[in-house]
Amino acid sequence: MHSIDDNTIISEVLKGDKDAFGQIVTRYEKPVFNLMYRTTGSTEEAADLAQETFIKAYNKIWLFKTDKKFFPWLYAIGINLARDYLRRKKPENYSLDDDNKNANFDKHQSAYVHDPADNLDMQKLFQALARLPLDYREAIILRYREDLSTKEIAEILHLSVSGVKMRVHRGLDKLRELISGKNKNG
Repeated sequence: MHSIDDNTIISEVLKGDKDAFGQIVTRYEKPVFNLMYRTTGSTEEAADLAQETFIKAYNKIWLFKTDKKFFPWLYAIGINLARDYLRRKKPENYSLDDDNKNANFDKHQSAYVHDPADNLDMQKLFQALARLPLDYREAIILRYREDLSTKEIAEILHLSVSGVKMRVHRGLDKLRELISGKNKNG
């Protein structure tokens, strides 16, 4: 699928080929949109933030270091926009029992590959993930959804590798707690 590597495309963009960036958008629109959807819970807001991510990346492409991988750089831009969004908007409290929230997640299940028999479990997982503190959510999504290495995640989040491992571990513990309905503190 990725016959031309990212750095070749970036090189063309830097030479003035504005259309070449469209290949980057096509290549990464789904993971960037999914990041934004998990942040906002709204397809409209996710689409707007994804578009904003690509615009910002295009405008700052000259800052990209071509000896690095492009996707972690792009994803870091997206994560920063997602953080800004959450600072501007009071985070929602998701409830596993709230039918309106369940309907919101139903609308966008097509972006995720899963067995329809697991529909209820997937909803519960997405809702629990949405309830995690952002630091844990980001680390878990980057590790398990985007399949990035701890080193790549460390670059994106500006953390040490051990800091990433700690966030993933604590995030998974908290996720298990939210899904099971048990609270370690009480």
